[in-house]
Amino acid sequence: MAEPIKKRVINSLVEVLKIKKEDIDDALKLQKTKGISFDRALIEKGLVNEEDLLSLLVKELQIPFINLKRMKIDLTFKEIIPEQVSRQYHVMPVSRIGKTMTVAIADPLNIFVIDDLRNISGHDIEIVMSTDSDIMRAIDNYYGGGLSSSVQDISKDISAGDLEIVSDQEGMEEVATGADAGEQAPIIRMVNLVIREGLKQRASDIHMEPMVDAVRVRYRIDGILREAMKIPKENQNAVIVRLKIMSRLDITASRVPQDGRFKMQIGVQEVDFRVSMLPTTFGQKIVLRILDKKNLKVGLGGLGFSAHSLDLLAQAIKKPFGMVLVTGPTGSGKSTTLYSIINELNTIDKNIITVEEPVEYLVDGLTQIQVRSDIGLTFASGLRAILRQSPDIVMVGEIRDFETSDIAIKASLTGQLVFSTLHTNDASGALTRLVDMGVEPFLVASSLVLVCAQRLCRRICVQCKKPVEIPEEILKDLKYAVPKGTIFYEGKGCDICRQTGYLGRLGVTEVLDVDDTVREMLIKGEPADKIKGYAQKNKGMKTLWEDVMEKFIKGDTTLEEVLRISSND
Repeated sequence: MAEPIKKRVINSLVEVLKIKKEDIDDALKLQKTKGISFDRALIEKGLVNEEDLLSLLVKELQIPFINLKRMKIDLTFKEIIPEQVSRQYHVMPVSRIGKTMTVAIADPLNIFVIDDLRNISGHDIEIVMSTDSDIMRAIDNYYGGGLSSSVQDISKDISAGDLEIVSDQEGMEEVATGADAGEQAPIIRMVNLVIREGLKQRASDIHMEPMVDAVRVRYRIDGILREAMKIPKENQNAVIVRLKIMSRLDITASRVPQDGRFKMQIGVQEVDFRVSMLPTTFGQKIVLRILDKKNLKVGLGGLGFSAHSLDLLAQAIKKPFGMVLVTGPTGSGKSTTLYSIINELNTIDKNIITVEEPVEYLVDGLTQIQVRSDIGLTFASGLRAILRQSPDIVMVGEIRDFETSDIAIKASLTGQLVFSTLHTNDASGALTRLVDMGVEPFLVASSLVLVCAQRLCRRICVQCKKPVEIPEEILKDLKYAVPKGTIFYEGKGCDICRQTGYLGRLGVTEVLDVDDTVREMLIKGEPADKIKGYAQKNKGMKTLWEDVMEKFIKGDTTLEEVLRISSND
């Protein structure tokens, strides 16, 4: 770029964006030292963000801006501008008319790039502007760095012979334990690629769903399903067989649901996968639940409990006997909370036994029992057998019926500390739900120590967090005392959070301490709302709504998430 243009841009940086001249001089020194572009130097120094700089350059240089996310790019450009050149110069070809090629560029100040592209391509070069992150993402997707392209490339190598080898080998279970094992077989590479990408994107579940003409792959990230790619329909059976072999399931059974598990070693990290297969109209749907044991090591303090709620929970789990319930819908983090509690209590002097359907995490030091209803091993029968094993602590995966709840409650009254889950909307609803199941109110009152209702809300990505205005009338509709001057936030979307604006999740909890007054109200048949009102007024209990609103006001989550997981009823 000619010097006068560079000076004009620098003047605009000073006058429009109020950047100090000495800071710009530092950026110029960094540019020379590291051999990077001027715009990269400005961003690395933290003087300007990518979008503001792009807006200034577009206005100052009168260069059009293009949104690469909406562009469908001609595949023939690969022959004109090779991937290596595109990555080296951070440019992306977008269109061609005759001998003129248009390329997207993040640094229009570098005239040498344009000259080199002209010589390499043999075309006259017109430039448009885009952000560097969008250009690099487009390069990944266009030149085959994206997940979908990789799977398509692998699928081209799969032949009928490959499928036959996979389905006939009985010793493949050992191969499945290593992420890099069996890389020579295309179908193995395809399955491993899908799993690795799920781990890379922090997915909790991988869904492989057979459609009419393809197999759709979706990842559940921070509780929300997002489509990742499609696997060619002709590879559907091979993928199913491969996963069945890894999970040690019957590869000949396709008309009945099947459940299994396997583990993979990813570097130094060992990850468990729970596999569920369900026959559907277009074939077997597969769901892989990713069970990462490092989630259990965050401790109770990392689950998102407020200080008051955490103190109540810590006191409850130290009691020698009684029952602690965790309630909430599917996917609200109940299992993680229970396992975190059990992990805290898992010492050499305690006999801890669990009965689950299915066993989620395999934890050293625990005796874990898998429910098998087909052979008569139910929660109730398993619990009866457990009590003959002299346990100190019992975890029942879920209370579903009168028989299980009756045995669990009686166990808690005869010297065991019992943990379990229940599907209710709030904490006080758990007390009346047990009574509705047929358990005597005095037994519920005598056994229950604490009930924790919980949800999971998405956390705003700290990398792209920005203030947002919320109209006053919307805040009034919330019927919550929002402090004056509160700054609200949302995630703009960046490469770190994959343009979602969210990264990770927070626990939202409502903890009911069952004291003598609550017990008396329960025995008298008081409704759940009255029990809830008493706990709020006299015990300082925060409802789910109050807890998530606090997180919203602190800037940890968005109003969208507040309304998604709770309501002020």
